[in-house]
Amino acid sequence: MPPSRRRPNELRIIGGEWRGRRLSFPALPGLRPTPDRVRETLFNWLSPVVQGARCLDLFAGSGALGLEALSRGAAGVTFIDNQPEVVRQLRDSLQLLQAAERGEVVHAEAAHWLDSAKGPYRLAFLDPPFAAGLAAGTLAALAGAGVLEPDSWVYVEQAAGQPAPIAPEGWWTHRQGRAGAVGYYLLRTGEAQ
Repeated sequence: MPPSRRRPNELRIIGGEWRGRRLSFPALPGLRPTPDRVRETLFNWLSPVVQGARCLDLFAGSGALGLEALSRGAAGVTFIDNQPEVVRQLRDSLQLLQAAERGEVVHAEAAHWLDSAKGPYRLAFLDPPFAAGLAAGTLAALAGAGVLEPDSWVYVEQAAGQPAPIAPEGWWTHRQGRAGAVGYYLLRTGEAQ
């Protein structure tokens, strides 16, 4: 029997406790989950970090990054998104996975939420809509918000054709890659090694 094909607006958890689970997300313009290949690479890089970490998923969208982190043992994830349909679906997905106590879903604009956010978070995912040009400003807001642990990890995803994000002062690029139309970067806030 051929493997089942993924339906539109469906993502697959690729590792951890929920490996292989398929979840739906709203059919909204510009909403696209981080590709499986990129998530696999990212979570290989983060394997010594994600277990027990508190995570922040800004521009959560499909929830692919935060849900993958929970599946791989993150202590908790705060999902931030400004679209009501996305917020409802993320809450439904957490209920379906019996993980509502490990995930908080907040309906807010990422930059506004950061103005009064509480931490600390060890890992942050930053995957804004590619066409919106929000990565640089949100990185600066995240750096200034004081919500990250002193030695944290920040993942940034953007269109592959855009220049690499400029790491805020005291941060550095740990790893980077490109897959098709996606450029991705893993930044560190701690001491360079």
